[in-house]
Amino acid sequence: MPLPVEWRISDHPVDYLDAVAEMEARVAAIRAGTAPELVWLLEHPPLYSAGTSADPRDLVDPERFPVFESGRGGQYTYHGPGQRVAYVLLDLKRRGPDVRAYVHALEEWIIRTLDRFVVKGERRCGRVGIWVDRGNGREDKIAAIGVRVRHWVTFHGIALNLDPNLSHFEGIVPCGIREHGVTSLWDLGLTPTMEDLDCALMSTFPEVFP
Repeated sequence: MPLPVEWRISDHPVDYLDAVAEMEARVAAIRAGTAPELVWLLEHPPLYSAGTSADPRDLVDPERFPVFESGRGGQYTYHGPGQRVAYVLLDLKRRGPDVRAYVHALEEWIIRTLDRFVVKGERRCGRVGIWVDRGNGREDKIAAIGVRVRHWVTFHGIALNLDPNLSHFEGIVPCGIREHGVTSLWDLGLTPTMEDLDCALMSTFPEVFP
C-alpha cells in the first residue's frame, strides 16, 4: 500500500538551487521506496529559469534577476514573491507512465483550482500553461507548467500567479509567446490570500490525482 502524498508548505522564499537539490534527493528517495510522493508549495526570490527549449533571444533583460538553467521542459519563466510554485513529485510508474497524461492532469488541477475563485482557466492548443480570456481578443497567461521526469518520478511542476509584480515578467518572453500577456488573480480583481490559494490547491488535488 503506497504512502499518502506528503504536503510541504514553505513560509519563506526558497533559494532556487536549494529547491532543485531537495527535489533531486527526493526523486531518488521516491524511486528507492524510502520516501512518499511530495507536493511542495513555496515561493522563490525573483528569478528567471530557462527550460530545455529556451531561446536565448527570449531573455530580454539578463541583468534584471538571476537566471538559472532548470533542466525542466519549456522555455523561460519567471518566479518570485506572490506566485505560488507547486513542485510535484509523483511516481508515474505506479500512477501510469504517460507524461502527456500527467501534464494534462496538472492543467486540470490548475483549472479546478481557479474555478474555486470563479475564474475560468483554459487550455490553448500549441501553448503550454493555463490562460484566461480577457475579452476583445485578449488572452493572458495565469499559470505556467514545466516538468521533468526521471525514472518515471516527476519533479518541477506548476507556477500559479496570485499577486506577483507583473512587470517582472518583462525581462523575458514568457514561454516564448510574444502575442499574449500575463495576469494574476489579483490582476483579475480578486484578492485571495496565499493561504486561500493553498487550500484550493490541496482540496482539488485528490480530485485529479487520487
